[in-house]
Amino acid sequence: MSYLGVGVSPGNVPVYTNLSVIEKRVRVAELVLRFMVCAFAVVSGLLVGTDSQVKEIFGIRKKAKFTDVKALVFMVIVSGLAAAYSLAQVVRCVLSVMRGGLLLNKPLAWAIFSGDQVMAYLGVSAVAAAAQSGALAKLGQPELQWMKVCNMYAKFCNQIGEGIGAALLLSLSMIFLSALSAFSLFRLYGLNKPKK
Repeated sequence: MSYLGVGVSPGNVPVYTNLSVIEKRVRVAELVLRFMVCAFAVVSGLLVGTDSQVKEIFGIRKKAKFTDVKALVFMVIVSGLAAAYSLAQVVRCVLSVMRGGLLLNKPLAWAIFSGDQVMAYLGVSAVAAAAQSGALAKLGQPELQWMKVCNMYAKFCNQIGEGIGAALLLSLSMIFLSALSAFSLFRLYGLNKPKK
């Protein structure tokens, strides 16, 4: 027993000495996050990709669609990529949970970590670009005489805002997944330490 109480559990704090419990929780958390990423990506892509509104201005019919704003096109593409990548990773996670095997392959762990990082950065950049375009559409830019487009296309702008919100949740989920895959990768480098 230590005089400082270091390394001693008071009895109400769980002390994990069995790594399989931690590994199982990490795998389940990864699986849940990957399902969430897939769902947010599909919702975001569908909300933005199917959005359009027709308005008649001075006898001229003008249709607003997501392809009019290149940042929204980028966001739909990133959402599709995130959904496909996440779906492939969900299959890998389900197989891992069913087999009960651990990820002990460093090259595969590096590939997963790198893929998660790329998807997280793409997601954050797509949300930032779409949010900036949405702010210009909502608020306009009086100094440049750009008018508030959302005053004319309210339904279109509201649905785009919902899609950007789903993409923001997608990006946050990918950031957490990146941290989880970093944990899974770098724990592999501590397994081969010689015991004293």
